Amino acid sequence: QILQCPFQCNSKLIKFMVKYNKGYRTQEEADQRLQIFHQNLKTAEKLQSLDQGSAEYGVTKFSDLTEEEFSSIYLNPLLSQRNLHRPMKPAAPARGPAPDSWDWRDHGAVTSVKNQGMCGSCWAFSVTGNIEGQWFLKNGTLVSLSEQELVDCDKLDNACRGGLPSNAYASIETLGGLETEADYSYTGHKASCDFTSKKVVAYINSSLELSKDEKEIAAWLAENGPVSVALNAFAMQFYKKGVSHPLRIFCNPWMIDHAVLLVGYGERKGIPFWAIKNSWGEDYGEQGYYNLYRGSKLCGINQMGSSAVVN
Repeated sequence: QILQCPFQCNSKLIKFMVKYNKGYRTQEEADQRLQIFHQNLKTAEKLQSLDQGSAEYGVTKFSDLTEEEFSSIYLNPLLSQRNLHRPMKPAAPARGPAPDSWDWRDHGAVTSVKNQGMCGSCWAFSVTGNIEGQWFLKNGTLVSLSEQELVDCDKLDNACRGGLPSNAYASIETLGGLETEADYSYTGHKASCDFTSKKVVAYINSSLELSKDEKEIAAWLAENGPVSVALNAFAMQFYKKGVSHPLRIFCNPWMIDHAVLLVGYGERKGIPFWAIKNSWGEDYGEQGYYNLYRGSKLCGINQMGSSAVVN
């Protein structure tokens, strides 16, 4: 990889290339990426000027990708196709009201942030994250579970080309459970299924669909563990930190394209937020987390809450 920069290459781009170890093969590619980078800086500035929360947007490791590239590599457009979703049983409402704040990271139910790489497998990470929490709450041990098993063996989903949590739960039931991350480790591309039932460390009995009411989601989460959710990820490409509250025009709640894990909620300086575990590595956002404004069904965050059930 040759670091070549057009003469107008600015310090921001050089910093970006050094920080994220980017190299471009030809002058032509460098020129093209510089243009995209500048365009993205403008988008980030626009998000920044119109944000209604406390978020900071700017240069991220995705700053040299067009919206289309970012979407096709990291996101999952299947999520917004309602007709593909398997019907799930509705979850019983929480027994009590939601506490003011709750975070499952403080209670040992959340593994460290993972990285899906250049593969649209967010659906698998969202679901394993949920099951890791469910298994921990039933058995007291936190085990990192295999996403690669789903990428390779889930016949209902499309591996790196996207999938649906509702399908993933059904596949895990059919397969008989999940192996550990260590036994079936992540490669970020589809290979032949290498699953052995002898190595299963966690299984599920069924899955549930959550209420679309955010107060109810919060109460259910505090009582029952981290929740698989999905959202419109447009503002996430340039998110750095803080509570993100993009305008609805940037964040159509019906154009859901990324599955994540809701691990908690609370308020920061009076701004209510959801704490969201992402799967783009720890060098994304706040140590791998994204915080989204809570209470206005923002970006469709309330549309697809679900959880596995471990009896």
